[in-house]
Amino acid sequence: MLLAGEAAPHTGGLLALIPGTGGLLTVAALGIVLLLVLIIKVRLQPFVALLAVSIAVGLGAGLSVTELFGTVQKSDAVSMIESGMGGILGHVAIIIGLGTMLGAILEVSGGAEALSARLLGLFGERRGPLAMGLTGLIFGIPVFFDVGIFVLAPIIYAAAKRSGKSILLYCMPMLAGLSMTHAFLPPHPGPVAAAGLLDVELGWVILMGVVCGIPAVLAAWAYAAWIGNRIFVAVPQDMLEAAEEAKRAVAAEKRASGAGTGGTGSAAAGEEAAAEQPVALGTVLAIIGTPLVLILAATFSSLALDPSTLRSVIEFVGHPFVALTVALLMAYYLLGVRRGWSRRSLESVSTASLKPVGNILLVVGAGGVFGAVLQGSGVAQALADVFGDAGLPVIVLAYLISLVLRVAQGSATVAIVTTAGIVAPLLAQSDPSQAHLALVIMAISAGSIFASHVNDGGFWMVSKYFGISERDTLASWTVLESVLSVAGFAVAALVGIVV
Repeated sequence: MLLAGEAAPHTGGLLALIPGTGGLLTVAALGIVLLLVLIIKVRLQPFVALLAVSIAVGLGAGLSVTELFGTVQKSDAVSMIESGMGGILGHVAIIIGLGTMLGAILEVSGGAEALSARLLGLFGERRGPLAMGLTGLIFGIPVFFDVGIFVLAPIIYAAAKRSGKSILLYCMPMLAGLSMTHAFLPPHPGPVAAAGLLDVELGWVILMGVVCGIPAVLAAWAYAAWIGNRIFVAVPQDMLEAAEEAKRAVAAEKRASGAGTGGTGSAAAGEEAAAEQPVALGTVLAIIGTPLVLILAATFSSLALDPSTLRSVIEFVGHPFVALTVALLMAYYLLGVRRGWSRRSLESVSTASLKPVGNILLVVGAGGVFGAVLQGSGVAQALADVFGDAGLPVIVLAYLISLVLRVAQGSATVAIVTTAGIVAPLLAQSDPSQAHLALVIMAISAGSIFASHVNDGGFWMVSKYFGISERDTLASWTVLESVLSVAGFAVAALVGIVV
């Protein structure tokens, strides 16, 4: 990592021609431009494009082959490509798998349709996007951004299919709610870590998170409505095909079961009636709500309870992996076994749902590789150094540093934590109030969500899970994140004048 005042850690590649910070910034800019050209103009498969550009950027920044790929023999050398891929997939792959299977059970059983119909009934068809936005906002408080996507995606699919309108109208408001809570509110890791680094009470962070986050998400919802009416994106065909395949498998299994027991008349009619029986809304809410409650309880137990057996148990069942597994098993029983599904039907639905996931995992993992190469080459710290001596107000400086770190390496949490460490000595010189410190954290958080693009795993999750082309993802999701960012910072800066 490049520290202030030090030379670049590598001198090969393009840095041999343009040394130091200027060379690092040039390499990063050229890499991002090349990636966009390969994906949007050349139409190269995103996984291949990300991997190729990651290698090119690493070599251009002077990284050695050993740093990029490790060694054939066992050694202490750590491959950036392997650590970047494994670092993000180690967490995301399990959540994607469990969340996708849970979503498939909700979809095939009719549970997602039941919840979508109820939400649209409460708010009306015209206010359907608002219903999705509020759902994302509420669900986003206890769960991570990626967990929220995979749990709520079937509801988005169902709402978009019912209306026949662009899926952007429904997914963008939901994503705005998830993103705002992830960036601005505890118990999410970014604001909690920043509060610890700047010694701010979480109560102030929550208060200022609400003050800055609500106007920001309202602005994002307005943009989501505008772009959703201008770009039509159908529900992703591979997801529809997986759901239809699963439904056919369940229907065939029920017919075979009826034939095997000799039930050709009344038995078949009874099975059809059971298949058509609507899913109870309370059952769907219990399945979706269980992981949310478990995760929320685990998060706050770590803040409110001293180390103990009770806290360990709560943290265990509230880990996203365990909480989603519990929810999936509940769905298997409540939406499957109890309604007449066989074990073979459950297996068929789960297996069919995982077929579209392979491409998603590879692209998200390659995005993690790109981010790791940018960070490991020293680009992130080089960008921070450029702004370090600018002489701006701390709240503005914090926003800009966080923004450029986010654009450079893709991770919102990394941008928040790195920026908090950079501005902490500057804040210590002026002895600000707790309220003002919390507003600085909001500025950092706002910068950390600006312009999610091709080096961010979230960009690829949104693009691939909702079937949006890269060009349309830049026009919708990337701009949506920028609206959230600018609006949140504007409120923090205005409030900071009087606090």
